[in-house]
Amino acid sequence: MRKPTKAAVAASTALGVTVAAAAAGRLAAGRALRPGISRHPRGEGPVPAGFEERMTVHARSAVQPPQVALTRCLTADLPGTYGLVGRDVHAVVGHVLHDATHTAPADSVVRQLRRVTRGDPTTGADVRLTPMLHEGDPRTALGLECDDIEIPGELGPLPAWYVPGDRQTWVITAHGLGAGRGLALNILPHLHHLGTPVLVPARRGDRDAPDRPDGTGPLGAGERRDLEAAVRHALERGASRVLLHGWSSGATAALHVAAESALRGSVAGLVLDSPVLDPEATLRALAGSRGIPRSLLPLAVRAVEGRAARRPERPAVCADPDLLNVPVLLVHGPDDTVAPWRASCDLADARPDLVTLHTVPRAQHAAMWNAHPRGYEELLSRFLTPLL
Repeated sequence: MRKPTKAAVAASTALGVTVAAAAAGRLAAGRALRPGISRHPRGEGPVPAGFEERMTVHARSAVQPPQVALTRCLTADLPGTYGLVGRDVHAVVGHVLHDATHTAPADSVVRQLRRVTRGDPTTGADVRLTPMLHEGDPRTALGLECDDIEIPGELGPLPAWYVPGDRQTWVITAHGLGAGRGLALNILPHLHHLGTPVLVPARRGDRDAPDRPDGTGPLGAGERRDLEAAVRHALERGASRVLLHGWSSGATAALHVAAESALRGSVAGLVLDSPVLDPEATLRALAGSRGIPRSLLPLAVRAVEGRAARRPERPAVCADPDLLNVPVLLVHGPDDTVAPWRASCDLADARPDLVTLHTVPRAQHAAMWNAHPRGYEELLSRFLTPLL
């Protein structure tokens, strides 16, 4: 048998390196984009992007107001109101108690313990914060009338909650990276007070919805088709127009629908909370937060490009803001560690006639309501009421 030539050996070696690099890139991209998975499958639920940090309950006090001391970290020190979840534990914590924190051990942050809905966050418990305050559905969590329905989707039925209202314009919500449709429960009481029907659909990849064909998480463009299905359902059930309220990649999907969908003429306005407008930057941020080595980040980006058969694209309105033709309330913060705030500023600067940007300092990704609930709801009222 003839010995392989140096050229053949070199080509074989190069091919092997290329295949290995591609495999590493796919693995890194899958790990970065796959929805967060709780360490404890029982009781924690989804892990929204930006809220992966874990902490320990250092102490719990029944003094008024009730308090809980948590491991000091960036997430534990965020302003506002959050869920506190752990294994068989769900509670709600309020703002940081600065006087109590000042006298606590240096490694602790003391927060108001507003309520315990399940289990007991005892000393030593392993927990994390989440922007999702409620468990269950609108009926069990909030006492709101609610129908469980299914929306025909591209990949199969999409479960959804429908909360009825008196108006002809519906609000449709779209949750984002790592979260579930329960994120909408934060604002449902306020939307119900405004009298608008609300449709809260799941999307592909959610725990109770069809799986994603590629097994990874979204960055806005793919789930557009699930949101379109929800819009179509609303119009078929009597909605005259729809308002889309999206968080994170759900906000990006809402932008896609408003700019590109055949149904865009039925969209009356957009509420965008922390939209993902620079997918490559968000991919890098997610990869970094999930321990992927920096050396693999370019390979992960190329893997996503290959999976999409093109470069990860920003929404069309970012490439051509003239495509935007509906009013937009854009709520974002400069401290977002997942979706760069600057991209939202650029969109607002490009269309000051339609886009109102409200900045929320010290707020984490898709948690603008949590940082300032009352202010957020006042913004919603001023923006939505003329459009309903």
